[in-house]
Amino acid sequence: MRLIDLYPTRGAFAPGEPIELAAEIETPAPASAAIRLSVFHLASLIDERTIPVALGAGRQRIALDWQPPPIAPRGYGADVELIVADQASATASTAFDVLNHWTQAPRYGFLCDFTPGRNNAPETLDELARFHINGVQFYDWQYRHDQPLSPSDEFTDPLGRRLSLATVRTLIESAHRRAVAAMPYTAVYAASPEFHRAHPDWGLYHVDGRPLQFADGFLFYMNPTPDSRWSRRLLDQYTALLRALDFDGIHIDQYGDPIAARDAAGRVVQLDRAFPAFVDSVVERIKPLHPHASVVFNCVGNWPVETVARSRVDFMYIEVWKPHTQWRDLWRLITDAQRMSGKPVVLAAYIDPARELNVRLADAIIFASGGGHMELGERDGLLADPYFPKYGLLSDRLRATLRAYYDFAVRYEDVLALATRDVTDEWAERVTIDGVPIGLQHAHDAVWPIVREGAGFTAISLINLAGLAGGDWTEALSGAPLALESIVVRLRADRPIQTAWFASPDGDSPRAQPVDLQKRGGEVVVEVPGLHWWALLVLKWE
Repeated sequence: MRLIDLYPTRGAFAPGEPIELAAEIETPAPASAAIRLSVFHLASLIDERTIPVALGAGRQRIALDWQPPPIAPRGYGADVELIVADQASATASTAFDVLNHWTQAPRYGFLCDFTPGRNNAPETLDELARFHINGVQFYDWQYRHDQPLSPSDEFTDPLGRRLSLATVRTLIESAHRRAVAAMPYTAVYAASPEFHRAHPDWGLYHVDGRPLQFADGFLFYMNPTPDSRWSRRLLDQYTALLRALDFDGIHIDQYGDPIAARDAAGRVVQLDRAFPAFVDSVVERIKPLHPHASVVFNCVGNWPVETVARSRVDFMYIEVWKPHTQWRDLWRLITDAQRMSGKPVVLAAYIDPARELNVRLADAIIFASGGGHMELGERDGLLADPYFPKYGLLSDRLRATLRAYYDFAVRYEDVLALATRDVTDEWAERVTIDGVPIGLQHAHDAVWPIVREGAGFTAISLINLAGLAGGDWTEALSGAPLALESIVVRLRADRPIQTAWFASPDGDSPRAQPVDLQKRGGEVVVEVPGLHWWALLVLKWE
């Protein structure tokens, strides 16, 4: 008898909604057994129950329901034991969260296959829900950049792909059945050459009067200032697509260059001001149609993050490019955007899934920083390129690793992300580890403490770069960090600590374990069981 898997059936759950988990069990013959379900909030066991099950031969899915308290947002952990003949024969863990809206803790994925007759939408969204993906970007689903909705159900896009609105609708419906928001990709200033020829006075131009082009004339740039004729038309297109298709908002892209341009009359258009103004006009337009709609804008290369942070975007979305290629840049991009906006942050940092070690370390840093990573989509897909259809495929090993990391980020999101702030710099001189270089000032070959704080607690994520030869996340790692066993962490605490606990996604169980605190002089000493990639130490203050 095997306990194969445990997972939630939805990307997230709404307040008052019962939680449904699925346990997959395989048995060679009919048998009687029981499942012991334990539900945790952080380090606290809040419910435990034993559920008798009658199993038939073969593989089957057992539904496990649980009613959470009416508190949101909040993350939970769930552990199960398969009990046979009064003995625990197998265990498994997962996580889930309760959110008022998916953008409170966005876990953004992607879909990019809209071919006619696609028939695996339920299976695709089931798999994404197992990773707790609660929003998906429908990338390049549209007929034309200047006219997203096609006049016919089946159509050919500008790159020659055959697409179908029926497939788009099926994917939206499958997403909604699993509490996953469906967000349509759009571009803020992109138009076809034909549209630009018909409306040259709507375009953007170089200082010498040449029209701005993208990809050698594949697309032309239009003027996105909110009062321009192009922007008014694009807002009308958004209205039309939200009336025709049950999308949950608008995802708005840009290309990162230029920073400024000229309109047809030669006037300077400052795009860092035009973009957030356009975002706000989109919010004003679509909220009456869809009160819970979300608006997301792509800050390509972290630009213009300062002005977009003051707009009405629901969360910050940053596509990461040079010069932000150091491991510590991933932390810095997230925490700077959090500080400026007061909102969640998602990074689109593209890493080939063949570089499994890079993916794992990047996610440890991103999740420890309270951020999300746009990377997962389709069936076992992981983004390796800004053109999403060029995604790579997860190996079985990397899939298992990422399931554990996404589970861990959701299980402990109350101390990693929700209502927390980064205090890493404040703790830079207050955390040391015996015999190990420490601190974000080290590019590599060190342990990094990424520290976040909330009401009554401090969460110290220890990120292991011991033994790594370089600090660039775009360069393939040649090996895993040096595993550190039973490390001694010294803390200079400025107030009394009531309790402390430790957890890691890298071991046999993600369950929080209490740790002993010893006072030695002006320090508090904690012995952490081990550090492979990412370990979390949480201090609860008196």
